Amino acid sequence: MVKLLALVVACVGVCSPIAQDRPAHDLDVPYVPTPPTVVDAMLKMAQVTSNDVVYDLGCGDGRIVVMAAEKYGARGVGVDLDPRRIAEANENAKLAHVTDKVKFVVQDVFDTDFTDATVVTLYMLPSVNEKLMPKIKALKPGTRVVTHAFTFGDAWPYERKEDVAGKTIYFWTVR
Repeated sequence: MVKLLALVVACVGVCSPIAQDRPAHDLDVPYVPTPPTVVDAMLKMAQVTSNDVVYDLGCGDGRIVVMAAEKYGARGVGVDLDPRRIAEANENAKLAHVTDKVKFVVQDVFDTDFTDATVVTLYMLPSVNEKLMPKIKALKPGTRVVTHAFTFGDAWPYERKEDVAGKTIYFWTVR
């Protein structure tokens, strides 16, 4: 009986829909949603307009790109490794009626071409930000970059910092 129970427990861990629903890639950053007030403050800090193309690297449920489209009329692209988050993002875009302005892709941010971005947002760990920094600094001069909670380290000092609802956001401009 104990062996049968052990076999059932082992099978649940391997055969269950939860185990099969795991992302194909190891995630560099855990999913922690940015509060809506912080999302809005990030977009305001970047001075997002309808002329912008906003890329959210590690977009999770798409809330930044969706709000950029819904509130500011911007176009946007969300990139995330987790197909479950991208499915949520697409559903959130439908609910907000902005599917004509946004796109979400399951992709590694390091393999993503975001050279058409005018605004880049991130909520990544400092180690990931630092790895992305050369790619971001190579964007068109004037591209605005906003992060939630983490910077790019001492190699690229931020221009502005703001505390919003107990959270910190940072701003840079590509020169």
